[in-house]
Amino acid sequence: MTETQLHAGSVPTKGELGKTGAIALIVGHCAGLIDLVALPVWVGALIVRFGFGPREAGALVTLFLIGAVIASVLTARNFNRLPRKALAVTGYALSALAFLLAAGQTGFVPLAVLHLLGGIATGMALSLVHGSMGRAANPHRLFAFAGAGLGLFGVIYMAAVPQLLALHGGQILFYTFGAIMALAALAMLLAFPNVAGHAKGVTSREPFAAGVLAVVAGVSLMTFNQAMVFSFVEVIGNARNFAPQAIVGTLIALGIVNFVGPAPLAALLEKRLSARSVVLAGPVVQATFALVLTFATVLTVWAPVAAFFVAVQIFTHTFAFGLLARMDPTGRAVAATPAMLMTGSALGPIIGGILMESFGIGALGVTAVIVAALSVTCFARGTRAQGLPKTTKSAALAGS
Repeated sequence: MTETQLHAGSVPTKGELGKTGAIALIVGHCAGLIDLVALPVWVGALIVRFGFGPREAGALVTLFLIGAVIASVLTARNFNRLPRKALAVTGYALSALAFLLAAGQTGFVPLAVLHLLGGIATGMALSLVHGSMGRAANPHRLFAFAGAGLGLFGVIYMAAVPQLLALHGGQILFYTFGAIMALAALAMLLAFPNVAGHAKGVTSREPFAAGVLAVVAGVSLMTFNQAMVFSFVEVIGNARNFAPQAIVGTLIALGIVNFVGPAPLAALLEKRLSARSVVLAGPVVQATFALVLTFATVLTVWAPVAAFFVAVQIFTHTFAFGLLARMDPTGRAVAATPAMLMTGSALGPIIGGILMESFGIGALGVTAVIVAALSVTCFARGTRAQGLPKTTKSAALAGS
């Protein structure tokens, strides 16, 4: 995106979504990121209720994530050339259909196909949601509200669905997924906002600026670190011989913290903190917490850090989302948010498991430090003032 294009008006002016439009996007955000909320229940149901081994269960979820990543990358590149509302409705509707069909299957192959198709449909729709958030008047604040909504959704989901599974069996998992996606499709149909028309001067083949790609890489590395370490929090707690009820209590506290803490705090501090400072500090704090989680042997030290570990990612990513929306006014960069999140979700647990089996728990913390250093390097490169378009330089480096 060149300065000439910005002044020429080829990028549509950002605008207000209205309350209904914002709510629709928040609903789509929550539905599209179902894996962040339901992953433990998802994998557990596939193992306990469907009889799959850990490897098969993990493969099914990974197929969903791979499909979402591929769809997100392709959708983000073409964001300004697509009929966004129609495809958002279609994506969530097809995802709902895939999950409802999965409820009637028990074999690995049909479930694998449906997971992949569901991931592709979800990734497409979610990218359109996030790209539209980036075209809002205040992307940072909207993404913060969406993060708070996801936290509330997670609390409700964890309180209700495990009970339903115990009463009605494994199929209820896919019925709930299907219902959530159907609700998102309805929200898209009724209130998907049109805050930006097609950008006439922008083609889907125009490459991202190097600074934008660097920030995208920084977010992806943080997401990988979170998935790599957080996937094994319960395993680490058991290995340290912490009481099972203490570990469960820590996970409950984590859910509460994620709901009431990082996203609302990011919204409140939007104008008080520099986005550049936050994204540079975020990976450092995350790596520090990872070291405590993997090396601490005292519950009173380990539990509080575990409860706040995910909050670091949520808080930092809110600032990074607003930063990317300003660096790339077309909305294409933030439309790739699902790819940034789900790549880490897919790769983190696998690599974390290999590291633990080969070198022990401490290897997770050491690797997290190395990855955090790479993330800081990417953020530093991406947020250098000279790497931004002149028209967005001051805004991107300000605290909003």
